[in-house]
Amino acid sequence: MARRAVLVAVFVVLVVAVPLGAHHGDAGRYDEEVISVTGTVVALQLVNPHSRIIFDVVGKNGKTVRWNAELGQPQQLIKQFGWTPQTIKVGMKVTMIGRQLKGGAPYINLTERSNIMVTDTCNETDRTENFGKGAPPKSDKGSFIAQ
Repeated sequence: MARRAVLVAVFVVLVVAVPLGAHHGDAGRYDEEVISVTGTVVALQLVNPHSRIIFDVVGKNGKTVRWNAELGQPQQLIKQFGWTPQTIKVGMKVTMIGRQLKGGAPYINLTERSNIMVTDTCNETDRTENFGKGAPPKSDKGSFIAQ
């Protein structure tokens, strides 16, 4: 009987703990300053929990680097920005402004303080509400203050 109770308790803990870890904050994951990156779209993935744009960027040295851009949920892109699978197409040249993953990896976050523009037409396809605003102020303990 005690063994069964332990197994049930372990099961309950696992069932409760897994969903809690499913979504994460990005505090400290990305540089606070935004960068601008221009490249050619390889794929658009409208998937949960975060959609992604995979794109190739030709560096100053002439070498192509594959980048990933993380966006919000597909439902948010559809409702807030009117996106369809045709909004961003393979082969389009796009310019994205967002926060790069710390350490310089070719990964950019476009969920806040970001903008996406089709380079050839200058059509803006995505602009977060806080685009153009600076990083939030730091507390005296080094973390950011919620606003």
